[in-house]
Amino acid sequence: MIYIDPPMWPAHNTLFSHLVSDTGLDELHAFTAAAGISSRAFDGDHYDVPRERYDALVSRGAVPVSGGDLVRILIACGLRIPARERPSALAGPLRHRWNRLLPGTPDLGGRLLEHWNEPHRRYHDRRHLLQVLEALDLLTGSDVPLPVALAAWFHDAVYTGRPGADEEASARLAEQLLPVAGVPAAVTAECARLVRLTATHDPAAADIHGALLTDADLAVLAREPARYAAYLQGVRAEYAHLSAEDFAAGRRRVVRQLAAADPLFRTPAGRRLWEEQARRNLAEELDGVPGVVVPSRTAAADRQ
Repeated sequence: MIYIDPPMWPAHNTLFSHLVSDTGLDELHAFTAAAGISSRAFDGDHYDVPRERYDALVSRGAVPVSGGDLVRILIACGLRIPARERPSALAGPLRHRWNRLLPGTPDLGGRLLEHWNEPHRRYHDRRHLLQVLEALDLLTGSDVPLPVALAAWFHDAVYTGRPGADEEASARLAEQLLPVAGVPAAVTAECARLVRLTATHDPAAADIHGALLTDADLAVLAREPARYAAYLQGVRAEYAHLSAEDFAAGRRRVVRQLAAADPLFRTPAGRRLWEEQARRNLAEELDGVPGVVVPSRTAAADRQ
């Protein structure tokens, strides 16, 4: 069933309601598509809809409930997403991090946050940015070298689903914007080099900065199984334009390459924190665990 709370949340010079389902996101997406609501209004577990649509949505079958009841419905059916897993809720914490990293450059931080919040992103969004920054904190004890921290902010700033081209465009964006913000040339150059390195995740043995950034970027591979499945679903959503067969083939190539890396994580802390679980996840994905995006078991023969 579809539920809607009163229009009481201010934004963009109007008030918004939240639209949810207690059955599943498929039902919610189908309802909103039929009502002509843009997919850009989706925020993880609900749609934000302006108050002028409220009566029409109720007429279509949305059940009016209070704001508190709507939250309880989401929690009871298991669809509620915590705030830190919702990109729209991360602007404040990320802006605070940026202001500590590069004081006096709020406009640049805001521009990057807009890049990370583009509507086509389903995995490479503000959640991923925060996860990479937090992974760097774990690897360094919160003493992250400036070029590495900047590279984390820029490494997927341009994301169109074109491997290699996106990393190059992101590096060029750093080369364009950082000097204007007063960042020294050497720091800018190192940041751009590190961003380009994320196309391969293959730093040289002595590349300490590269090892930090690539380990933090790959830390997602060590999620516990349910969250790993959610990561896979996000990646699949970003490639919705591909057929299931083409996506599975491409994903298998990526996973085989990652699984063949020895070691997968290049820092001692990364190996200690993430190597075992990440290898387990990659192996299970290739073996086609139910619910995982890549279902084919033919990959076993290809690995011989």
